[in-house]
Amino acid sequence: MKARLNYAKIAPDALNAMLELEKYVSNSGLEKTLYELVKTRASQINGCAYCIDMHTKDARMAGETEQRLYALNAWRETPFYTERERAALEWTEALTLISENDVPDALYEAIRKFFNEKEMVALTMAIIAINGWNRLAISFRTVPGSYQPS
Repeated sequence: MKARLNYAKIAPDALNAMLELEKYVSNSGLEKTLYELVKTRASQINGCAYCIDMHTKDARMAGETEQRLYALNAWRETPFYTERERAALEWTEALTLISENDVPDALYEAIRKFFNEKEMVALTMAIIAINGWNRLAISFRTVPGSYQPS
């Protein structure tokens, strides 16, 4: 695979705008492992190899287990995730696939059981951000495997 262009170099202001969104979510109080599970799951749905590689590495650095990472695409069938994580993953799937479905009131109410309003905004912004990153990486063919956590 060959990268098409380096969007960070060509449009640093666009990259900085995305990084500001990341900064907001990172400082929102959401648990780091939850944030990485959400980013990994959305990336799986979108088929973004670069982001899957990146966020599984970051998840491991944050203390996530191999078992939970390997089972993430089948999270409904496993006992490995908390109810809060399950709610976040369901919200992630609904928003990532929003063109294929509605975001039902029942799901919104289920999320409210585990996240306060500020956390709901942060979670939603995290999902918006990773979907944006996925689209950048896929469109411009960012080469997977090159990312190393700091």
